[in-house]
Amino acid sequence: MDIQAQTRRPALEVVYTVLHAGGKFGGGGYKVSGGLHGVGASVVNALSEWLVVQVHRDGKIYEMKFSRGAITQEMKIVGDTELHGTFVTFKPDGELFDETVYDYETLHTRMREQAFLNGGLTITIEDKREGREQADTLYYEGGIREFVSYLNKHKAPLHEDVIYLSGTKGDAIAEIALQYNDGYNENIVSFANDIHTPEGGMHETGFKTALTRVINAYGAKTNVIKGDDKLPEAQFEGQTKQKLGNAYIRTLVDNIVSDQLSTYFEEHPATAKAILEKAMMANRAREAARKAKESVRRKTGLESGQMPDKLQDCNERDPSLCEIYIVEGDSAAGSAIQGRDSRFQAILAMWGKMLNVEKARADKIYGNDKLYPLIVALGAGIGDEFNIEKLRYHKIIIMADADVDGSHIRTLLLTFFFRYMRPLIEKGYVYSAVPPLYKLTRGKTQRVAYSDEQRDAISAEMRGDNPNVKIDISRFKGLGEMDPHELWETTMDPELRTLRRITLGDAIAADQVFTVLMGEEVEPRREWIEQNAQYVVNLDI
Repeated sequence: MDIQAQTRRPALEVVYTVLHAGGKFGGGGYKVSGGLHGVGASVVNALSEWLVVQVHRDGKIYEMKFSRGAITQEMKIVGDTELHGTFVTFKPDGELFDETVYDYETLHTRMREQAFLNGGLTITIEDKREGREQADTLYYEGGIREFVSYLNKHKAPLHEDVIYLSGTKGDAIAEIALQYNDGYNENIVSFANDIHTPEGGMHETGFKTALTRVINAYGAKTNVIKGDDKLPEAQFEGQTKQKLGNAYIRTLVDNIVSDQLSTYFEEHPATAKAILEKAMMANRAREAARKAKESVRRKTGLESGQMPDKLQDCNERDPSLCEIYIVEGDSAAGSAIQGRDSRFQAILAMWGKMLNVEKARADKIYGNDKLYPLIVALGAGIGDEFNIEKLRYHKIIIMADADVDGSHIRTLLLTFFFRYMRPLIEKGYVYSAVPPLYKLTRGKTQRVAYSDEQRDAISAEMRGDNPNVKIDISRFKGLGEMDPHELWETTMDPELRTLRRITLGDAIAADQVFTVLMGEEVEPRREWIEQNAQYVVNLDI
């Protein structure tokens, strides 16, 4: 509430109207703050139809009002209070945003993440909108220990306790929590100052390097690892966006893991043995995958430049202009090949149900006759070898029938992309084609509908003022039933088609859903179906 020295205006006004002001208010409070650039409050103000700030301090309520960044009420005292804290209320500007309705679950997920990262902090989120009333109080005394337990909720842990390590160096603080499970999919979730760092950085580098060193040292000491059996040093690639670059953090995390995890292994030999055996098993699986990859290359001749027989490639070579349709079934693929624009549209035919990678090791994937052609066609590799710079298409479109089998195929493909090519989804390169469900005919006029509601609306529109006119409505049985012209007009023409982009708004929730729906455990899947069955209106059997 004081006057800010540089501007001679109230600090409250400066924070909400001047960009980069927050960082000028000194250090101390910014050890774990995500907002280091001083733009949050002023940007929200600029993009709001109105914004009101009330600060309860020293027995008084100070209030200031704004509209689209401009001051509409100077700071003034509007009452007395026994509280201490700040209320900020704002309305997003409908002239700037097409969508101004908040999604509760998005906010709930973000707040839950913050509560995990700040053990002992209570965060309450409440929706007071009529018909949408709900509330959650988020409190996790165990902090990131409970975060790891949450991540492993539907998995089978190898050891009961979550291993927790922490340390400081100067103003820097680092916390690590880990627990191995019986799967083969690494799931590292890292943060810097409460902000998710999906591309890792120095903190992850320090962790992985030290973890490998500690496991190798313990394995050698206990004679489990001999000679060339030791785990290879981790390799790190990636771009610098959303990535922590502070080198001193790598040293801090490396030292914490090296010292404290070594001690933990000595004090918990049973857990150390389970982790070591799992690490060796995963290492052998990687080696088996490498050999399987080489074997498949030799047998099939799928070397560089030679594409799978099932791929009908496009002429364009700029990946940003290319798209590939993954089509199930030879009849649908035949129509797609004839109906496509071969300048930029490639078709990859798949047949039958593909491998459920949630339950498979990497060597099984390379040896799978359905997945390997897909890996070669995309050109970017999988898992640790994945390199998005080598990707041959920036639109990967899953084109499956609008029935149970089609949904299953989509889920299997998305599980594969999620587990072994996750950057495809993170970059927004994966789409699902939306084929029409109905064809409506009146005389020589034909229309298509993508839902029951659209079918009824189009039918009424085609009847016009004559309710007795006959409208012939037929349901498409599948993509294979469409001729090339129909498939192009309804599903492949960029001017007319509908595509649904596959997003990864919440990687943690996605990981859990894939584990529940595609994993080995039956009980969590049964519970999920029971809880969500109420939302199914039309069940296609």
